[in-house]
Amino acid sequence: MAAIGQIVEKTPTGDGLARARQRASLIPDCMVEAKRIANTVISGWHGRRKRGIGENFWQFRPYADGESLAAIDWRRSARDDQLYIRDREWEAAHTVWLWADFSPSMMFKSKLGTVSKESRALVLMLALAEILARSGERIGCPGILEPIAARNAAERLATALMHAEENAAFLSGLPQTGMIRGASDIVLIGDFLDDADRIMDSITPLSRRGLHGHVIEIADPAEELFPYAGRTEFTDPETGEKLVSGRAETIGDDYRRAYLARREALGQGLRRLGWSFTHHLTDHLASEALASVHMHLSGVPQNTHQNAHRGGGL
Repeated sequence: MAAIGQIVEKTPTGDGLARARQRASLIPDCMVEAKRIANTVISGWHGRRKRGIGENFWQFRPYADGESLAAIDWRRSARDDQLYIRDREWEAAHTVWLWADFSPSMMFKSKLGTVSKESRALVLMLALAEILARSGERIGCPGILEPIAARNAAERLATALMHAEENAAFLSGLPQTGMIRGASDIVLIGDFLDDADRIMDSITPLSRRGLHGHVIEIADPAEELFPYAGRTEFTDPETGEKLVSGRAETIGDDYRRAYLARREALGQGLRRLGWSFTHHLTDHLASEALASVHMHLSGVPQNTHQNAHRGGGL
């Protein structure tokens, strides 16, 4: 998404079909990268699985004095001299919804960024799907994929994204969430260039409905640093509005203040709702943002400054 008046380097947008094809062409490589970084992050994390009342077997564990004898699994215990309890997995109807903004501003990539914001969003979205699927979670994507619990959920999400048309599910500032029922987490990935108050006006009702949210703001380094000088033409990729500066360096300080103030206001607003906020630059490793978000999903307390990356992030 891009706010009117937001300074963004000129980027071709193309028509809807071309955009859908371009995004689809990115997905196979992004899926490979997503699996790679998921493997670096997933070690030692088991999602929300825990011992409790349920029907699914979780694990055998040694019997402890004082526990009910009725809980002993005598067949397993007969294999050696140790008594074992048959734990069952705690069950709760829970879904994690994943959404990424694929509007034109996400196509931006400067010489300072290693990938486009769209490519990084796809990688993070699919990597989260991979980790959540391995952890037994149910995942969905608003308007694209109904919630599923399957080991190949990431691949199924990738396939759904490849065949999705350029529609409101991608072009709207935030996803439609009318289909979300019950306790759920939602992960929103995008550049969030709109005014912070406008974004919070859309997110606050989600929080009131009981959704626990996690926002990943993806930025190109040039969007923070504003490394422009001399005569430069800027174009808003979503409105087509242009700004020509004869001496771009003279507006750099004002731009950076406005840009960082928007991020600070957004982060503060999200924290007041109890949502997490992760700022990520495309010249950083995708695993940094992935690790931060999956820690929040795991319920692991974090110092708010652990989410900060270079460039004045939160």
